[in-house]
Amino acid sequence: MYKKTIVAAICILYSISIQSQDIVLKGKELFGNLEARQIGPALMSGRIIDLENHPTNSKVLYAGTAGGGVWKSENAGASFTSVFDDHAQSIGVVAIDPNDPDKTVWVGTGEIWTRNSVSIGDGLYKSSDGGANWKKMGFENSERISSIEINPKNSNEVYVGVMGALWGDSQDRGVYKTTDGGKTWNKILYVNEKTGVNDLIMDPNDPNTLYAAMWEFRRTAWGFNSGGPESALYKSTDAGKTWNKIHNGFPKGDLGRFAIAIAPSNSKIVFAVVESKENKGLYRSDDAGANWKLLNGDFGLVVRPFYFSRLVVHPKNPDILVKGGLFGSISRDGGKTFKNLGDMHADIHDIVFDINNPDAMYVGTDGGVYRSWDGGATLDMVDNLPVSQFYHISVDNEEPYNIYGGLQDNGSWWGPSSSPGGIEARDWKRVGVGDGFRVLKHPSKNIIYSEMQGAQNVWRYDVDKNYTKNVQPLPIKGEADLRFNWNAPMAVSNHQPDRFYMGSQFLHVSEDMGDNWKKISPDLTTNDPAKQDKESGGISVDKSGAETHTTIFTIAESPIDQKVIWVGTDDGNVQVTQDGGVTWTNTVANIQGLPKNTWVYHIEASTHNKATAYAVFDGHASGDMTTYVYKTSDFGKTWKSIVTDEIIGFARNIQEDYVNEDLLYLGTEFGLFITINGGKNWSRFTNNMPATAVHFIDLQKKTNDLVLGTHGRGVIIIDDISPLRQINQEVLIKDVHFFDTKSFAIKEEGGFGGGSTELQFVGDNPSASAKIIYYLKKRHTFGKMTLSIQDQNGNEIVSLVPGKSKGINIVDWNFRKKAPKVAAGKTFTFGGFTAPRAPSGTYKVILTKGKKQYESTITLQNDPKSLITENDRIVHRKITKELFDDMEDLAYLVYKIDQNIKKAEGIAKKDPASQKVTSAVIATLNALKETLVVTTGDNYVNEAEPQLREKLSKLYGEVADQFEKPSFSQIENKEVLEKRLNEGKTAYEKINNKQIAKLNKYLEKSGNTTAEILDKEKFLTK
Repeated sequence: MYKKTIVAAICILYSISIQSQDIVLKGKELFGNLEARQIGPALMSGRIIDLENHPTNSKVLYAGTAGGGVWKSENAGASFTSVFDDHAQSIGVVAIDPNDPDKTVWVGTGEIWTRNSVSIGDGLYKSSDGGANWKKMGFENSERISSIEINPKNSNEVYVGVMGALWGDSQDRGVYKTTDGGKTWNKILYVNEKTGVNDLIMDPNDPNTLYAAMWEFRRTAWGFNSGGPESALYKSTDAGKTWNKIHNGFPKGDLGRFAIAIAPSNSKIVFAVVESKENKGLYRSDDAGANWKLLNGDFGLVVRPFYFSRLVVHPKNPDILVKGGLFGSISRDGGKTFKNLGDMHADIHDIVFDINNPDAMYVGTDGGVYRSWDGGATLDMVDNLPVSQFYHISVDNEEPYNIYGGLQDNGSWWGPSSSPGGIEARDWKRVGVGDGFRVLKHPSKNIIYSEMQGAQNVWRYDVDKNYTKNVQPLPIKGEADLRFNWNAPMAVSNHQPDRFYMGSQFLHVSEDMGDNWKKISPDLTTNDPAKQDKESGGISVDKSGAETHTTIFTIAESPIDQKVIWVGTDDGNVQVTQDGGVTWTNTVANIQGLPKNTWVYHIEASTHNKATAYAVFDGHASGDMTTYVYKTSDFGKTWKSIVTDEIIGFARNIQEDYVNEDLLYLGTEFGLFITINGGKNWSRFTNNMPATAVHFIDLQKKTNDLVLGTHGRGVIIIDDISPLRQINQEVLIKDVHFFDTKSFAIKEEGGFGGGSTELQFVGDNPSASAKIIYYLKKRHTFGKMTLSIQDQNGNEIVSLVPGKSKGINIVDWNFRKKAPKVAAGKTFTFGGFTAPRAPSGTYKVILTKGKKQYESTITLQNDPKSLITENDRIVHRKITKELFDDMEDLAYLVYKIDQNIKKAEGIAKKDPASQKVTSAVIATLNALKETLVVTTGDNYVNEAEPQLREKLSKLYGEVADQFEKPSFSQIENKEVLEKRLNEGKTAYEKINNKQIAKLNKYLEKSGNTTAEILDKEKFLTK
């Protein structure tokens, strides 16, 4: 008895425990069909890392991008399609299998042009179906793969060059080889944990001969070092078994990065651009690398080797070679002399020649892909590659709202969230040059702030006057120079519209939009002099300012209290003031588990509690790829990590929801993650959302749109995230739950737009439809499921196709009722298929799932901007309804005619004696039908003259589609057509009473049935 009691108690406790466990939805189960839309832009595109063309089909071309994945063209670069969305978007190399070029493609991830803002990769991938699907082939910790070489005689023999980690040591560097198609790998060349493969090439005429450029390099947040004693050029002639340095003729001492290329038409000719202190430049060997001779040391060949180290020789002419660089350099005399390529975006990273046309070439730049048909003299840009790299974005409160942001090497821009015909290139407006970073709209004036790299310029742009003024803070006489981060922080006050903040090592504030500045802080950084060396680059000095360190990086004024300001620095300090800058407290020591000096990438001041803030730390610049996100609710006295293992990638930005403080949006290097429970669980959002680096997130308050600035796929918007605010355990235990939605405006718009060509990128507009949003606890698999819109009396307005997925389902309703039944005819009549709009008001939403019904409501409102009176709307609805009825009356009339003709023709074939009565029916009804609908011709060149159906359909479609009351001419036209309709009805009745009646008598006498004609109600629902 005692044992039974114990068992019963345990069972009860277990049951309670199970019942009390939270339901956790993840991924698509949580987000359902809530979907992102990618709006580009593409007019400035983004950095291209690698171009690869098909060895036999000149129309096929692949482009690997810095942060936008892999894109494929099948029309010689006229347009491209993304083929790599689900995987790391930072690309190092693309390789096409020469033995199976239509199907087998390899991709090594991790950008190899190692500037300070590069993303990272996560391994090697292979596709066996031309890029439709991909399989990971290892190298998860490689970070950067520079090269893939495939034996043209054996697809199972593949070599991979791993450049490796940029920010730390790595034993994954080196040359690897597989002989079983990637199942297993052997490291066949390794130098040390600081030296990786920046290039690996195979002799196109001898697959056993390989050249490997080994590069010693390291980047920190405050500097870069290219070169060292271990940088070297190696060669193997036995398929990688042994390697030898081939430096005969190269400069002595430490070397840096190499650019190497073999002339495909003559393997003895090998070129190398060598980074060195002395005698740097282009070297040529005419004996396959045994001896080298310096040919040329032009600036265009040696500038910034960490960024430009691609050398390409023409496939058929060894005297033509091209070197990537600031403007690109082309030689036509074997490297003796060079000239710049034609006009295009600066910073040239890769070049491929058309395999058939010696004058055609493709060029990858910081601004996208360009094509040339005259050997690089002139170039045109591919207009549909939306791989722009935003560092930062913000939004305003216009309708439609605008998005503002700065791009890597492509200036600063602003453009709309929607536009007639879609968001086109011409919709975007420039508001800065160079590397663009933060762009902010004044809260109440038509003024935009933007900046250029390192606050070299801080522009205040008056849009109405088209006037720009540089308002950057300047150092005060006798005080320290100002240190501005390459991505210098700006902020506009939530409380004082003209208040404008900027951060150097100090926090600066202006109360007059930047005209005058004052410091309201001491140096808030660590001010570590060891991290303030302005010279960087190693062998090749690089003074761009991109490595300026010990600076403020993020500023957050509390939306609740203007005296509370948070500041985060790139060297790890989290500072807060509660008195408007009089006193400051560094709270970073209170954060447990955070390595010292970890970059504070973003601070988000809460809209719910002035003591609450979120801090995102990014340690990747010190080789630490851990995700760090913390929350404080006491001004930084204590911090709590809100990171779980579900998050992939180091984080850069967090956005708190304005309504539900447990709803948070996190941008990482591999996409967007969302929590609905304050960080207890996170889910990756993947619905039309590529795995790209999300650098900044903003939330538009009016529309509830989540706006993402990505560093590789432009601006991405998730429209109306408000359903996520309503998800809680009470909702999740329900079988079905309808989410509350705002009323939907029936916008009275009908513009054209569409000024782009077929080959230009156009960003999608948000849906203009009303949305029915509901949650399903389980996917509906068996049984009937319907979704109906009804008026308040229960009359069905329209039936919609329901979503049946587990999680959130969104069903669009375009405000339309059922379209009228249209009379059958020889050709189409388009206007007749227009459904009338439902008037403003509240409607029932009925979801029938099996035997159960679930009910909600949806409210429509007229366009708030409308000038149409209610009386005009009443007239419009009345005339539309009458024309709708006319359409269905005509459809029923033609149906009756057709049924009788069909019957008469059938009898005539079977019973020759019936010809007298059947021919009379067929002749009279066909004559009548020809006046009602088109019975000959087609919809194009042999178009028949319109009859009653065509004219009535056109009038009905025009009236039903407009918003205002019909014009006098439309009403007169209606009366004329209704007269013809009534005449047709009368004519039919005469035929029915005479010719059809005789036929029916004949049929009854001969034992046949008369024509089967449904009554009108059944016909209309058929």
